Amino acid sequence: MIITETETETMTTAADFADAEFQDLCEQLVRTATSPLDRAAVQALVEERTILEVTAVRYALIVDTDHGPTARFEALSGCQYTLGLDEGQRSFLGLVLSMVGIGLTTIAAVQDLDERRLPIILRAFLRLAGNDTIAVGTRM
Repeated sequence: MIITETETETMTTAADFADAEFQDLCEQLVRTATSPLDRAAVQALVEERTILEVTAVRYALIVDTDHGPTARFEALSGCQYTLGLDEGQRSFLGLVLSMVGIGLTTIAAVQDLDERRLPIILRAFLRLAGNDTIAVGTRM
């Protein structure tokens, strides 16, 4: 099968549109977060990205309001293990849910996070603490 230049451009344009649409949704979710706890949790999910890309997660998490799509974390607590997430994603989601007072995930769940997810959750913890002076990154 040979893919022509026009087909490649069409596929790229569709992917770019889907990515732009996803980014718009993420920005809207952060904007409509109703509390600092919710905002920190949404921002963590936005930064992590792979969890929000799961259709079942978006279906359970996002509700349409007069102000646009908004995250409602309560719906995720009961279906955390039926969303099709891998172990790292479930651990991350459990920590995010604990940030908004849902679930019983202990801080020990950070041991299940990879090098990409750990800094994201650490930054989220700092946001919860209202601290913008501590940097999270690789030590030299």
